[in-house]
Amino acid sequence: MRHGKYRFIVGFLALPLGLYALFVVWPFIQSIYYSFTDWTGLSPDFEMVGFDNYERMLDDDIFWKSLRHSLLFALVLPVVTLALALFFAFMINVGGRRRKGGPAISGVRGSAFYKIVYFFPQVLSIAIVSLLFAFAYNPDSGAINSLLRGIGLDGVQPLWLGDPNLALWCVMAVLVWSTVGFFVVLFSAGMASIPAELYEAALLDGANRATTFFRVTLPLLWDTVQSGWVYLGILALGAESFAVVQIMTTGPGGPDYSTTVMVLYVYQKAFRDGQAAYATTIGVALLVVTLAFAAIVMRLGRRERLEF
Repeated sequence: MRHGKYRFIVGFLALPLGLYALFVVWPFIQSIYYSFTDWTGLSPDFEMVGFDNYERMLDDDIFWKSLRHSLLFALVLPVVTLALALFFAFMINVGGRRRKGGPAISGVRGSAFYKIVYFFPQVLSIAIVSLLFAFAYNPDSGAINSLLRGIGLDGVQPLWLGDPNLALWCVMAVLVWSTVGFFVVLFSAGMASIPAELYEAALLDGANRATTFFRVTLPLLWDTVQSGWVYLGILALGAESFAVVQIMTTGPGGPDYSTTVMVLYVYQKAFRDGQAAYATTIGVALLVVTLAFAAIVMRLGRRERLEF
């Protein structure tokens, strides 16, 4: 069985690793190289400028605003989304009351229907979700302010996306709404694989719902939660935050750069301002932030593996 083992392994890994190096690693290397130039992205001619782009980035107030907003996305979005998803999944699978003649462990009534409702946003693209909520946030004709007027709260009519203090939180709420359903289904699958005997033993010992969740469910789902945390953080730093900010906000990134995130700033500098070299510099900073985030989460989330 060991004869030709390494040739077999290399034969299977050569093609995928080659494709990964060509389409992932090499573009990163190119970006780092271009960050030391004055390339505009429109001309094949450029010159090396050393660390000028990095010095400019460190003096750029908009860059620091975008970094702060991206870090806020990476911290708030995973925490809120995973907390809601864990709560909903627990109630759907374990949190119901025991019924006569039924199993000791079950979800709340209508749990199958709730799974469909929670997962529904996943069938919509993020562009459609962003457009729908952009209309809903409209201060004059949007559904939210219309509802407030309908219940007699005419004096409470926020500008939502037009208010620099509210715009970023409104965008985050859309991302939470659009992503929580996926993790509800993911955690539900994980909870369904946990032996019912563990829950029954906890109930016999007098454990309530909160104790059962923190002592049984969460420890056995921790690897899944940690992976979801990293995945959501990368989405918050990348494509998802870019899509909602680009589509929903004025500017985009406004008002007054209150919703600008790093990935949007990269796009604007590269394709709007013709400053591709400076955009790749910000992209390198975004790469460092993303890797640091993943490393910190994996380090803080490290714990003894529990099996069942």
